[in-house]
Amino acid sequence: MILAKKKEYNDESISSLKGADRVRTRPGVIFGSDGIEGCCHALFEIVANAIDEFKGGYGDKIIVTSYADLSLEVTDFGRGIPVEFNEKEGRYNWDLLFNEMYAGGKYDKENSDYAYSLGLNGLGLCATQYASEYMEVEIYNGKYRYELDFKHGKPVRPYEEELIKEEMKHKSGTRIKWRPDLKVFKEIDIPKSFFEETLRKQAICNSGLTIVFRWQDRENGRTFETQTYYYENGIIDYVKETVGDKPTLCDVQFWSGERRGKDREDLPEYNVKLNVACCFSNQVQMLEYYHNSSFLEHGGSPDKAVRNAFVYGIDAYIKQSNKYNKNETRITFQDVADCLVLVSNTYSTETSYENQTKKSITNKFIQDAMTEFLRHQLEVFFIENKPEADKIVEQVLINKRSREDAEKSRVKLKKKLTGDINMSNRVEKFVDCRSRDTEKRELYIVEGDSALGSCKQARQADFQAIMPIRGKILNCLKADNNQIAKSDIILDLVKVMGCGMDLKTKGKSVSEFDINNLRFGKVIICTDADVDGYQIRTLVLAMIYRLMPELIDAGKVYIAVSPLYEIVSGGKSYFAYTEKEKAEILKKLDGKKVSVQRSKGLGENEPEMMSLTTMHPDTRRLQKITPSDARETAEVFDVLLGNDLQGRKEIIARYGRDYLDLADIS
Repeated sequence: MILAKKKEYNDESISSLKGADRVRTRPGVIFGSDGIEGCCHALFEIVANAIDEFKGGYGDKIIVTSYADLSLEVTDFGRGIPVEFNEKEGRYNWDLLFNEMYAGGKYDKENSDYAYSLGLNGLGLCATQYASEYMEVEIYNGKYRYELDFKHGKPVRPYEEELIKEEMKHKSGTRIKWRPDLKVFKEIDIPKSFFEETLRKQAICNSGLTIVFRWQDRENGRTFETQTYYYENGIIDYVKETVGDKPTLCDVQFWSGERRGKDREDLPEYNVKLNVACCFSNQVQMLEYYHNSSFLEHGGSPDKAVRNAFVYGIDAYIKQSNKYNKNETRITFQDVADCLVLVSNTYSTETSYENQTKKSITNKFIQDAMTEFLRHQLEVFFIENKPEADKIVEQVLINKRSREDAEKSRVKLKKKLTGDINMSNRVEKFVDCRSRDTEKRELYIVEGDSALGSCKQARQADFQAIMPIRGKILNCLKADNNQIAKSDIILDLVKVMGCGMDLKTKGKSVSEFDINNLRFGKVIICTDADVDGYQIRTLVLAMIYRLMPELIDAGKVYIAVSPLYEIVSGGKSYFAYTEKEKAEILKKLDGKKVSVQRSKGLGENEPEMMSLTTMHPDTRRLQKITPSDARETAEVFDVLLGNDLQGRKEIIARYGRDYLDLADIS
């Protein structure tokens, strides 16, 4: 084989991306992804600029439109983007803002209208333009109307002619319409839910701002669905809306304050505004953090402050009131969070975001200032509102003790499910095999004691184990996690398999699945070839599908195919597993005396018959359940065994007549 000549690596191998290529080639660096998440972030960059105008005191309305062709439009009523010639920079401002990364008017935080702006780096507008198939910009500043057009990251007209300007007295503002480029993003169809959630959150943390969302009908393209988001009192209204009519342990509290400090001794000071709305409830829980109008999905500094302050304050009150039992452990934040509804909305003139996606901040001073602020506010609140304080700490202690009790139960259950089976913890009526070779070992799951007896005599005891199902197994697609955790039949099955299961109750893992702990190379479901047998088989498959689907992915699950008919002729038995096979056998025996009978249930078969038809590796028929089988049947499982009552009715109405002869109707 002739290898291709390798390109020489030298000084000429180094290159740099320029202009639009800096974004179009590597969009994930700026937007966090080249998929739909990055496309969503690009939209947010334009919305954020409009919000910054509102925060500076210019314009109180923003209109966001999603068109049927997947183009986007953001209109604000601020001052209008400055686009004329910039003497200091020697270039037009439109060129700086739309074609130059790290250019903007938000760097001087202490002496500008953008002291608490979302925008920091002068990247969003330019990067979004670079990543667009086209962008149309219309700007009004009260005196003039300006127009700009770009395609694939470049101006459509020569430099001196790009900016179209005409005198026009019009309300100031900016309209930007663009279509994300499929050559940059892998997907550009931003879901409606993203607009609704994001724009609602921006209205929440910007009290007094009206945000109008317009969604063009994807079918006819002629109508727009419109939603308006407005919170007069911001996060206070949001907390009240979240709690609704449900009872609370105290009224909604609103705390605000300002601090000034620095993240490190050698760094400059900056301002921080702190706003927190909260209440306690045993029915509603929510924690949300916003900073400079950006929703902090991962929290960062504010989250650390809330955790520290609330645990410190409530723990101190519990100790002061002697409400801890003797030798009782301290509360955790989870105990507080289980009854806390809190939204923080902070601002700072200097912000250290974890990255350009702005989902977490890392400012040490913000964390320290907010911790001290919340500790003080809680202390004052507890002193001034003792009856409410007592109810709050009682609820926190209830949460704590319930969590500890649940944890003990989880540990006990997990130990029960994953521990070795021995004389002290054996599963009733489980018949193990002698081999310790996991790959060789087989587990037959059979229905009832009668089938257990036949299979036990027919099995090869060296590597075949038997586990009978006692009674009707729980429908795992319909049952909740707590019901599953209390089902002895399911717990015994899981314990015998040894691999655990993916199950959580109250958000905590009861048992974790680990296929490496599976004690058998094959798990074989063996039931009668009748309606009851099929039902049990389906319920066992549903259990595996929900609780341990990795077994199906790994090809560990099988169905033992039982014969439908036994055909006897001349002292010899033939077995037919389908109607077609029955017809073929009868055709071969044409002219001979034959006896045809429906196969008996597993428990009625002789051991030799069971071995020949169902258990001996050389003569049995096993059907492997494959991942494709699981995917194809998942929808049917969910409809026939889940909570989709209407779907079940439709299937019965459509196909029920085909199975009337199998129905038990009397």
